[in-house]
Amino acid sequence: MMVKYEGNDIILEDIDCLNLDLTLDCGQAFRWERQSDGSWSGVVKGVFLNILQCGNRYILKNTSKKALDTVWLKYFDFDKDYAQICNTLKQDELLASTVDEYYGIRVLNQDSWEALCSFVISQQNNIKRIKGIINRLCREYGEEVCEGFYSFPSAQRLSELRVDDFEALGMGYRAKYLERLSKDVACGRIDLKKIKALSLEDARKELLNIFGVGIKVADCALLFGFGFYDAFPIDVWMKRVMEFYPNGLPECFNGIGGIAQQYLFHWARNNL
Repeated sequence: MMVKYEGNDIILEDIDCLNLDLTLDCGQAFRWERQSDGSWSGVVKGVFLNILQCGNRYILKNTSKKALDTVWLKYFDFDKDYAQICNTLKQDELLASTVDEYYGIRVLNQDSWEALCSFVISQQNNIKRIKGIINRLCREYGEEVCEGFYSFPSAQRLSELRVDDFEALGMGYRAKYLERLSKDVACGRIDLKKIKALSLEDARKELLNIFGVGIKVADCALLFGFGFYDAFPIDVWMKRVMEFYPNGLPECFNGIGGIAQQYLFHWARNNL
């Protein structure tokens, strides 16, 4: 990867396997907004970014080297060799063509707290409604980072709310889950850093002990917010995909099953 500085912009070049449209709008993150010029704007860990892809060139506008080093390099997983990962996944017959067709999907390294809350909200919900609820949550209780863009509110801030405050945002039955989760994280009863340091199996057990968290929400949070690349969330689309694997997942998925899942999920939504 080559890094260039042009005024307040940072230009990244020679990055293999990153398609912003596919990565930022595939259902793993809910707070990126596509702009009229084709760029994407969002806030991660209280830091705003507008990023534009021009082929294999990425323009990060009005940002800093510090933000690149402390937030964006990890968030977009620039240090991981996705070209090699994709070549490995293409050993599977179904993924051989799928990876080529949807090349550039990455698993984002999201904040554990935001990811867990987001996927609790996602239960029995569609992406448009999920985005709307989370947007209202951030506008009401987050801090404005720049005009129209807000940070994700902390557990401490949300722990001050009541169930009806969450219901007012349109969360429905999920309100009681967020109310309990916020209070348990804020007081330390749930330690997200500790969970992140566990094995996948033990981390999943810890998340499944949380009120309102089932297996799908747990695996989504583990993959997208806790760095477990071998977590393999199964929803209604992936249940259909699993019919193509009657003997279980292939060996080439080992350790990177979550990345395989993203490609298969996208393929299923477009073909099944």
